[in-house]
Amino acid sequence: MAATQALRAGAWRVVELLTTPLVPADYLDVVAPLRNREVLRAKVVAVHPETDRAVTLTLRPGRGWRRHEPGQYLRLGVDVDGVRLWRAYSLTSAPHRPDGLLTVTVTAVDGGAVSRHLLAKARPGMLLGLERPAGDFTLPAQDPGKVLFVTAGSGLTPVMGILRSRSLSDAVLVHSAPTENDVLFRDELRALAREKSIQLVERHTRADGRMQPSDLETAVPDLAERHTWACGPNAMLDELTGHWAGLGKAGQLHVERFRPAVTATGDGGTVTFLRSGKAVESTDGAPLLEAGEAAGVLMPSGCRMGICFSCVLPLREGAVRDLRDGRLTTATEGDNVLVQTCISAAAGPCRLEI
Repeated sequence: MAATQALRAGAWRVVELLTTPLVPADYLDVVAPLRNREVLRAKVVAVHPETDRAVTLTLRPGRGWRRHEPGQYLRLGVDVDGVRLWRAYSLTSAPHRPDGLLTVTVTAVDGGAVSRHLLAKARPGMLLGLERPAGDFTLPAQDPGKVLFVTAGSGLTPVMGILRSRSLSDAVLVHSAPTENDVLFRDELRALAREKSIQLVERHTRADGRMQPSDLETAVPDLAERHTWACGPNAMLDELTGHWAGLGKAGQLHVERFRPAVTATGDGGTVTFLRSGKAVESTDGAPLLEAGEAAGVLMPSGCRMGICFSCVLPLREGAVRDLRDGRLTTATEGDNVLVQTCISAAAGPCRLEI
C-alpha cells in the first residue's frame, strides 16, 4: 500500500512539472469542475417551469457539498454580463435523494438581475457557483405535533423542502398566491391534501384579498395550539408577528424572511467605490449592495438581509443609514468604519473601499 501511494505521489509530481506554471488541479477544474473540493460548484441538470414566473433548477453539486436540513437555503453564484452575482434560494428537494441531486425554485423578482437571468437563460450544463447550506428555518428532529405553515408566493419554497422530507402527524398549510395559476407546486400540494398528508388552505389574493390574521383564526380554529412556520412578504410576517405576540404565543412562531424588514430610508447621495473607480447616484434608498451591483461592482454578499455579515465593507468617508432602524453611521476621511451593505443606504455622499 505504501509503495502504491509513493508511486502515485511521484507520478503527480511529474505531471506538476509538465504543466507548470499551471498545476494539474487547474486542468482538472476545466474538464471536471465538480471535482474541485476547494471551489464548490453545481451543474444544472434540468430546468422545469413551475409557473409563468418561476422555474425549478435541478442541480448536481460538486465534491465538498454537505447534506442540508429541510428548510435551509443555499447561495448560488450566477454570472450576469460578466459579473458573478450571489443570491440565496431555499432548497426544495429532500436531503436524502438517492441520485444526490438538489432542487431550488427561482421566482422572478421585479428588477431582479439574477432571477430574470435564470428564468431566461438557465439551461442544462450551466455551471453555477455554490455555497454550503445555511439557515435555521427547520423543524425539530421529533414530530412537533400540531404544525401550521403560513406562506405566500415564493415563501412556499422552504416549506416545500420540509413537506418533501418529513411525514408530519398534523400539518396545516395556508398558502397565498395572486391567482390559482401562480400557486407553486399546485398539483403536488393538492395531491398531498388528497392523501391527508396535509390540510391545505389556498388563498388567491386577486379575488379574495390578502390573508389577515383574523382570517387565519377562521381557517385554522386551533391556531393558538400550533407551532407555526411562516415565510413570505415582510408585511405579512410583520402582521403575523404582532398577532402571535398579542396571543401571548410569540415563542410558537418561526419566521423566515427573504429580505430585511425596512423601516427607514436613506437620504440618497453619490456612492463611490474606491478601488473599482466607479460611482453611482443613489436616490431611492436602495441598499449599497444593490447600488454597487447596478454599477457593475463585484460586491461581496451573503444572506442579503443583515444576518451573515458576508457583505461588510469599510466606509472610508460619508454617511449611511441602516434601513432597519434608521441609525446613521458616519466616517471622516481616513476612517475605516465597517458597514453592512445589504441593509445600509447612502445618507449623503459616501465612499466605500472596494
